[in-house]
Order: sequence, then C-alpha cells, then structure tokens
Amino acid sequence: MSAASKRRPTREQLTLEFPDNALVAGLGGGHQRNFVRIEQKLSVRIATRGNLLSIEGAAEARQRAAAILRALYARLESGEAAGPGEVDAEIRFVLQEPGKLVAPQFGVPQIKTSSARITRARSPAQAAYLDLMRTHPLVFGVGPAGTGKTYLAAAYGAHLLYERRVERLILSRPALEAGERLGFLPGDLREKIDPYLRPLYDALFDVMGEQANRLMASGVIEVAPLAFMRGRTLSHAFVILDEAQNCTTAQIKMFLTRLGEDSRMVVTGDPSQSDLPGGRAEGLDEALSVLAGVEGVATARFSEKDVVRHPLVTRIVTAYNAASPRSPRARKDRE
Repeated sequence: MSAASKRRPTREQLTLEFPDNALVAGLGGGHQRNFVRIEQKLSVRIATRGNLLSIEGAAEARQRAAAILRALYARLESGEAAGPGEVDAEIRFVLQEPGKLVAPQFGVPQIKTSSARITRARSPAQAAYLDLMRTHPLVFGVGPAGTGKTYLAAAYGAHLLYERRVERLILSRPALEAGERLGFLPGDLREKIDPYLRPLYDALFDVMGEQANRLMASGVIEVAPLAFMRGRTLSHAFVILDEAQNCTTAQIKMFLTRLGEDSRMVVTGDPSQSDLPGGRAEGLDEALSVLAGVEGVATARFSEKDVVRHPLVTRIVTAYNAASPRSPRARKDRE
C-alpha cells in the first residue's frame, strides 16, 4: 500500500444524472445553500457538473443525500419551490429511522388544497398527523407552537372541500379575553372578534389563496368563536377547534358533542401555553385523558424537534421546556 493511500482513506462517490440542466442549476438554491444544508446534516460533499451531481461520503449518507436530491428535483419538476424549508423537510424524513435506507419519494403524504396548490407534510410527525386525520373522525393535535398543527388541519380541511368529501369547513377558537372586553372594542361584532380569529384566517389564505375569500362569502367556510358553536349540529363538515388549551372542560365537551353526520373534527392545542387561570389546560388535558382508547379518537403528539418554523423557534421551545418547573432538567438544577 502506498504512503498516499495510508494518509488519505478513499471516499466513494455516488453520481446522479438528471435530464434537465436548468433544474439541476436551481437545485442548490442561492449560493448553493441547499447543498450546504445537506452537507452539514449528512456529512457529505456535493459537486455539480452540468446535469450530473456527485455525492461523496459514507455509503448510507450518500444514499440518503441522493434521496433528498431526487425529491427536491421532483418538486422543481412539478413547479414547486425547493428552498430551505423544503430541504429541511426532506432531511427530517430521511433521518426519521437511522440505519434504514429510505425510498426516493419524500415529502409525502401530500394533499391538494386547490387546483393550483399542494401541501406536503414537512416532518414524520406531520405525516403521521395527516394519516390520523384520514382514518379517524376525531383527532387531537397536541404540541408546541410552530409544529404545523393548525396549518395542516386547515390544509386537510381545504383538501376535503376540494375533493367534495365535505360540504363545509368550520374553524373555531376560544376568544378567551372577549368575554370581558368585547364591549370596549370599536366596531361591530365581526370587527370585535376578528383579531382573535386572525391565525385561522392566515392558515386558510396560505393553503387556499384568494379562493378562501369567495368560499367564506358564500358560507362554505366559516370562522367563528367557540361560543357560537353552542346548540349547533355540524353535519357534512370538517371542523377545527384551535387553541384548545384555553378551553374549560365544559367548553370542550360542548364542542365535541357538536359532531354531526359525515363530519370530522380536529382539536389542536399546546398545553404549555394555557391562558386559563393557573395556567393549566384543564379542558384539553381532561379530554385527552377521558377519550384515550375510545374508538374513532386518535392523538398526534408533537415535540420541539417537530418545529418547522425558523430554526431559532426550535431552540426557543427547547430552552423554555428545560426551564419549566415540570421538566426533569429544571428539577435537577433546583436540587
């Protein structure tokens, strides 16, 4: 064996060939940041030459990087974006089961929310959440902010509308402070409650575009405070209760019993961010306990590792969880 071979172990390469040079040129993103992200996460090196991509690194890492690059190329080929968010989503999927090589189709499951819009799961937890919404009439989505609980529920509701599998999409959330302060806000009732419902509007417009305006005007989509649900039977609808950590036991029970014929329901919340007196998510916690194991009810649980917003949000959530009086780390520090 030569001295050069002893000094530098051989690192094998994997070469991918794509049909469209222009798409390959855009695959790396601005300043090749997509490639840099993949290199950092998988400990590989990526180089391009025309329509060829070479990947250098450990065998399993090469295969995983190749799967990510094929998935990103497929996005570009279908006219979708392939930016940092999409790169991170594909990385989450390939890293979900260490030691197991994955197929080249990532970012699935995906759902069509209008003729020109597709929403994809961006983490294994989101993929599991989508699967539960497909198979259960009542699903709880529980976890920290930024994990896509409300966004994906709104997207799935829009998908069911697009597929004509439901007739209405109803979104609700408690206006916790409204009971005491609505009378002092300017404007009519709609103007008073809209600020509390704005996050639901944001999710709708993001997954449906301007079509959401037309459907709200016609009553196909309804966004309303939780109090407006009392006494109703919600049939042939997809119903979402957001911010359920701010509901009392009586409120959640009232909402869950609105479920009518051919309807589905999703309840989302973050128990660590309750604004109820004492900071305890009493209604949500009790519902999760009482309904555990009931046929037709499922719970999707998210953690800080599932946050899909800015990377700093993950670190913020992790830091607050560590500082929580209920966390093992905080208890150890006090001891």
